[in-house]
Amino acid sequence: MKLSTAELRRLERQGFLILPDLFSEAEADALAARLPALFADGHPGNIVERASGAVRTAMGLHLRDDLYARLVRDPRLIAPARQIRPEPLYVQQVKVNVKAAFSGEVWQWHYDFATHHAEDGVPRPLALNLHVFLDDVTDVNGPLYFIPGSHAYGSHETRLDTETTSYPLWVVDEPLVRDLADAHGIVAATGGKGTVLVFVDTLVHGSPVNMSPWDRAIFSLIVNPVSNAYRETNRPDHKHHRDLTPIEPLTDGGRLGTRAA
Repeated sequence: MKLSTAELRRLERQGFLILPDLFSEAEADALAARLPALFADGHPGNIVERASGAVRTAMGLHLRDDLYARLVRDPRLIAPARQIRPEPLYVQQVKVNVKAAFSGEVWQWHYDFATHHAEDGVPRPLALNLHVFLDDVTDVNGPLYFIPGSHAYGSHETRLDTETTSYPLWVVDEPLVRDLADAHGIVAATGGKGTVLVFVDTLVHGSPVNMSPWDRAIFSLIVNPVSNAYRETNRPDHKHHRDLTPIEPLTDGGRLGTRAA
């Protein structure tokens, strides 16, 4: 898997890429089938919604499940990441974010580097977020909203919001979101299961509540250059992994679920 020159330019311009059909529906279904057991295992990386008690995010999955251990080394994710950041990369965070049908709550407007810098001491906004859609993501079941081009402004002023949801988040306040959106618009990142989404660390994004009767689960792998690693260890390992071993992609050629990890 190699990104084209046009795709690299689009990433540079808008801060994100939507890459349909990199994973098959069968692979996405195999990954989704692991989630009920993981959500029920009592792991501290499972964070639930305040109102419904449904899992909102499940972290550290590559250390808990062999199929997710394969996924974090899949060349369809690691090759583009190495192309964008051509230096040794480590696994910073692995999770599935869920918007349960009817009850999936908001993710406020934010950009990831604010958390990586404030909580973990990451020096520069070089991390990449690599998503795989495990469900069809539509306009109505809680897609990510991006403000294209907002990454180009670098770091914005943020504040730690511990009240809105069960997950503390460094958020961007509404006046700045309005200014950015007026200038650049808002895009909903939608696509069929198996779609890959790549975005950079200063892209302003969020997601609405899921009022629909359809679940929405998205896998997220965050990779970061080893040279740009955390300087603080305030958060538990499942929120920012401490192992700085560079990622090596799988070389066995197996599709997900066809071989043991």
